[in-house]
Amino acid sequence: MTATLTQRPEQEHERATGGRRAPIARACRFEFVKLVSQWRIRLLVLACWIAPALFVAGVSQQSTLPVDTLFGRWMLASGWAGPLVLLGFAGTWALPLLTSVVAGDVFASEDRLGTWRHLLVAVRSPRRIFMAKVAASLTVLLLLVAGLAVSGTVGGLLVVGDQPLVGLDGHLLAPSDAAVSVLLSWVCVLAPTLALAALGFLGSVTLGRSPMGLLVPVLVSLAMAVAQMLPLPVAVRVALPSYAFISWNGLFTSPRQLGPLLIGIVVSLVWAAVATALAYVLFVRRDFTSLAHDGSGRRAITVGVLPLVGVAAASFAVVAATTSATGSGIEQDKVQRSLATAFAHLYRMQTDQLNRPAVTEAQLKATASCNKGSTKVAAEGPGNDWRCVVTWHLPGVEATGQAIYQLDVTPDGRFMADGDGPKEVNGYFLVRTPDGDAPNPLWQFDGNVELLDSTPKG
Repeated sequence: MTATLTQRPEQEHERATGGRRAPIARACRFEFVKLVSQWRIRLLVLACWIAPALFVAGVSQQSTLPVDTLFGRWMLASGWAGPLVLLGFAGTWALPLLTSVVAGDVFASEDRLGTWRHLLVAVRSPRRIFMAKVAASLTVLLLLVAGLAVSGTVGGLLVVGDQPLVGLDGHLLAPSDAAVSVLLSWVCVLAPTLALAALGFLGSVTLGRSPMGLLVPVLVSLAMAVAQMLPLPVAVRVALPSYAFISWNGLFTSPRQLGPLLIGIVVSLVWAAVATALAYVLFVRRDFTSLAHDGSGRRAITVGVLPLVGVAAASFAVVAATTSATGSGIEQDKVQRSLATAFAHLYRMQTDQLNRPAVTEAQLKATASCNKGSTKVAAEGPGNDWRCVVTWHLPGVEATGQAIYQLDVTPDGRFMADGDGPKEVNGYFLVRTPDGDAPNPLWQFDGNVELLDSTPKG
């Protein structure tokens, strides 16, 4: 009977086994139970629903905050900052590891145990087996991601509270707006997580019982994370699925920078669809009668790597043709505009905290002039040598205010502004707020440069 299962269409599988195929719902439930019965999956579920709350609560009570991460400096000011700090960590480390453990081993485990023939006799359909395993794996991954999001949010709100959150352009988000943006951020990273899971399926099917299949999502994620830190052209950066792990920060500006985020989601979903389709084709065509199936390194390159390289190249071509992306995307005008906007919002916040006469951003008319240490050096691209002078006007005051900032701009468009005088404006001092003493908001702050222009090419 098993000899007839060798590379035959699904109808022949069914006819050879002489019985009905198992319902897809029953197969999915069976695969889900198999996954959650494993001790490592149970441990991951428990960790994802408990550890983030403890982490966020512990960090939020420390005097030294992770200011090198997005929203890390605001963890004492708003409970909504905690899940965002956790999201930055999860996108780089936690989610790739979770996809490797869940998706990278879901097919290979059957090869190691030699249980494919038993499973085929029970289900009588390779296609349904594939669909059931994919559905069960994605269900577990959704449960893990939901645990990270819910646990981190609960921990932050219980310890710090439901206060407004300072956005990446300095404007205050009301608690309700912050809640929506945090939720959308976690929803958006599901797309690149699906792409990594699909790569895990492909690696597990292609490499068989080899442990390299388990490492595919982690290795690919690490390579893409390194690529995001390099000074690559913005079209290349956006054309990688890993960019969706970063571009959620556009939800915390006003107006929201949705262009890069939507591109990152679409690219991730395309990768997920292509990788899953490749895994499906390889799976339904394999010889299940061979107990020594270990995959094929040559097939992994020709069927797994080359098509995805083609997808990356096509994504780059489409992004380059449909947007005005050139070079690194970090240009002088963009940096000056982003810095001036953030300064105006935070100056207004400082004014309220110091009980000074109210002033609006329109009244301040803040502008910025930036260069990279010398007029002989082109003011573009990432680097820690950006030097800016912010100028503003107060109503009824003839003198013009000026403040100097040193900027460290990373390749992904994030910048950290460090005040360099005058100390009365952007020096370090504590400001008394209703929630306790806090550092001067104009001393150091984060910002975001939109890498893609808002208007497409003509």
